[in-house]
This record gives sequence, C-alpha cells and structure tokens, in this order.
Amino acid sequence: MPDTPARTAAPDSGARPASGLLRRALADVRSSRAPGLSPYVPERPFPWSGTELPLAGDEVRSGAVSGAGGRAALDRVLDLDRVLRLSLAAPVGTPGRLRPVPSAGALHPVRAHLLAGPGCSLPPGRYAYDARAHRAHPRGPAPDGVPPGALVVLTVAASRTVAHYGHRAWPLLLLDTGHAAAALALAGPPAADVRVCLDADAVLLSAAAGLPSAPDWSHAWPGTEPELPLAVVGLTPVGVTADALGALIAWAGPPRTGTPSPRPGAATAPSRELASTLLLLRHIAASPELPGGTWHRATRPGPVTDKALQARRSAPPDDLNHPPGEEQLTRLLTTAGTARPDGPAWTAAIGGGDPALYAKAPGSGGLDVRASGDARPTLAHWAAGQQWIGGAGAVLLAHGCPGDATPAAVRTAHLAAGYAAGAVQTHATALGLRSRPIGSWQRADLGAALGEAPGRDWIVHALAVGAPPPPGPVDPGFVRRPTTAETPPAPTPPDTARPTPAAPTPPDPAPPTSAAPAAPPGEEERP
Repeated sequence: MPDTPARTAAPDSGARPASGLLRRALADVRSSRAPGLSPYVPERPFPWSGTELPLAGDEVRSGAVSGAGGRAALDRVLDLDRVLRLSLAAPVGTPGRLRPVPSAGALHPVRAHLLAGPGCSLPPGRYAYDARAHRAHPRGPAPDGVPPGALVVLTVAASRTVAHYGHRAWPLLLLDTGHAAAALALAGPPAADVRVCLDADAVLLSAAAGLPSAPDWSHAWPGTEPELPLAVVGLTPVGVTADALGALIAWAGPPRTGTPSPRPGAATAPSRELASTLLLLRHIAASPELPGGTWHRATRPGPVTDKALQARRSAPPDDLNHPPGEEQLTRLLTTAGTARPDGPAWTAAIGGGDPALYAKAPGSGGLDVRASGDARPTLAHWAAGQQWIGGAGAVLLAHGCPGDATPAAVRTAHLAAGYAAGAVQTHATALGLRSRPIGSWQRADLGAALGEAPGRDWIVHALAVGAPPPPGPVDPGFVRRPTTAETPPAPTPPDTARPTPAAPTPPDPAPPTSAAPAAPPGEEERP
C-alpha cells in the first residue's frame, strides 16, 4: 500500500469486472495479428495558441536575490523551468524527436497541462506546455484556495500512434504516459514531496485540467484533436507537505477555459481503429468508484542526478550487446520493483556465461534463478520480431496482467510498467549503462512458457540494457556469483534431482509481425 492512501471511495472500489471489450482487446493486442498498413501521419502543430510564457519566474531567471533570506526564499520556489527541461522538453539538437526515451515510437502522444498554484516559478493558473518551444501557454486563472505547488496532468492524443501501430497502439499510449510520469517525478526537486497518481478518474482529471471529458470533446471544441488524461504528478516547493488529492479536487471546480485552435485534419471523422482505441481507453481510464485515485510518494534512485536525466537516451541496438555486471543488474531490478509498489513483477533475461532468467532474491542483495537457459531468442520473436533482442546484454521484463484483468488492473499494470521502466532507464544512465524500451509484445505468455497456468503472466513491457564494451580481453558475459547467504547444495542423485525449468523457447520461428510503414528518417523509432 502507498504511504498516503488518498482514497475517496469504499474499500471495494476498482473491482469492476473485465468487460468483453477489454478481454477481446487484450487478446488481440497479444496475438500475432499484424497492424494494417496506413499512411504516415505527420505531427500536427501545437494546438494551444496565444501568449507564450517562459517557465522560470523573474527571480529565477535573473537570480536577483540578496542575502541568505533571499536565497532561501528562492529555494522555496518550485522551478518549473528546471523540472520540465529535465523531463518533457524536446532534446536540443534532435529534430523530429520530442522526447529522448519514447516507449511508443516517439510519436509524441503525451501532452502536459500545468496547474500552477502559489509558490511556483509561473504565476498561478492553468497552462498548456509546449515541449518543443519549452514554453507555457496560459489557459486560465487558478481557483481560490489551491495549495502551493503544481499538478501536471498527462494526456494522450492518440491519432498518430494509432495510425502507425493500429490495434497495438493503446498499450503503447499507456506505457508512454508512464515514462513521462517517471521523468517528471525524477525531475522534481530532490528534497521536495513529489506524488504520482496513475488511477484517478479521467473525468476528474479532465475537469482539473480544464478540458472537456472525452465523450464531449468534439461537441465542445470542434476541429481539435481529443486529449484523454491518464495520469497526474503532484510537485511541491521544498518544505511544503503535499496535498495532491486536495489540490486535484480544488482544481476541478472552475469551468474549462483556454480553447485550443482548430488544426487541419483534426476534424476528420476518426477511423474505425482510432474510434475503437479511444473508446477502450475511456473504458480503462474511468474510475468512478475511486475518482481521486491512489497517490504514491515518488522516490529517486541515489545515483540519479540532473546530469543523468539530461543524458538519458534510447540507445541503438548495437550499443546494447554487452551484459551489465551482477551488482548493476541487482540494483536495476531493485529500482524496478520499488518504483511502483502497485506495478507488475520484474525478471531479467541474461545471456553470456550463465544464461538464465533472474529475479531479485527476496530479503537479500542477490539474485535468484527463475529458469535456466537463454530466453533472449524467444523474446526477440515475441517482441514484434526484433531480432536484435537476441543479442542484448540483458532484458528486464515487466510481467503480469492476466487476460481477464479488470480495467483498473490493466491501466495500472501498463502505466506502472512504463513508470518503472522510466525510473530504471534513468538509473541505468547514472550507472553508465545504455538502454532501450521495448513496448510491443505478442504471444508473450511468460507464465505458460515456464510451465505455469496459461493466460496469467504476460509480458507487459521491457527494457534492454547494455554495458560499454570492455577495454581489454573479451568479457565472457554475465556470471552469477552466490550471495553470502547461499550455501552450495549437496550433490543429489540423478533419479531424485529436481530439474530447473528451462527458459522459454519458441515452438517455431516467427516472422516479424509489424506491418507499419516506414517513417521519414529521424522522425521516430519503430517497434
């Protein structure tokens, strides 16, 4: 359970059963059916026009403070310029790439709406954030009585991702939102109280952000592309105790303001695939039983610095061939398992001298072998035929989310997997490792492959991790050493030995399943 269980409903909330729509969508996205070919959809201009404001206030921009009291007052201002520059701002010198570590093909689906209260580097009010220009567009005043700090409501504009990935788009939209939430949380002031909510009701999030609810969008703002809110991050100035739930409710009071500008193509009737995706996401993001959601305090791995946040990148596959060390892998699995206590389980597939599936050993600093053998070739078949995965140094796997999971469980599993992968990727960068998220998975029933009940333990997300090439002789690869708590087992007669489950192997070669068309060079990654 989180340390601040900010719940607004009865204990049985979140128990809606899985609908036939959701079960079919899960089965379809996990099948080998390839997305249909569709024309490339270019990125539309930023929809929010009007005055642009820099994100740093006058005092922050100029540093015009004097004396210890002035500097202390400046330290208590939430610097939104720094937070967004380190998290969501488009990287300098990478035209066409909106964020450095996409999990959904860099198709720019996630947008941010800033709800700034007192104590921020922006005047109190609602803002739309332009990640390319790194500017805030005012959308209306703040309601009376909102607490200090800011809320960042993360929404998705799904059309480009759906055009590229078809029926596989909706999990990628959830994963990418999780990555964006992790980037924001890690970029928060290290001494501040940062809270993250991945399960608040979409209607409440829309109201707080001053947006129409998804069913009403086309009528309220015709000619604009709908944005569906999926997550919210609460940031507070240093020394202020967070009341993120109270702030969310306070922001939901005033009417919506700041109409976006109509853009060419946005008013076109949605395709059947896009309409189905939006309907499914609305179903998943609805939480009327627990509208305020559950808030978790964000933690920041010790080695992560501002420099690591700026340096994180989705590495080319050729940079991921060398396995990390055992201590590094253990630290990364610890971060994966603790970033979101409500998220899926994590396991690592390693090749090299001791190939196996490893999991973090409970209550110790070491690793447990879950299955012996090299699982990476199977993972390559399961991940839309990306053969480079078969040579990756390590592949960290988020898994769970059974085929009959409730809408709340499906939403949380994917958002939390993306969030944890974002935290692990930043931690890996701080340790000098390269990494690359892997979002698209088909037939990846990990539990069934390991001899467990089928349909209960599916791969949801993954992160490939590689170490820099060794300067000297070729490293034989990852070799696990026994922890101090382990005692070598006594020899067991062959007829009574209990075999270790083998890592999953594919029943037959599987061809690549991505039928998405190529995009202009430098525009985006393909799965």
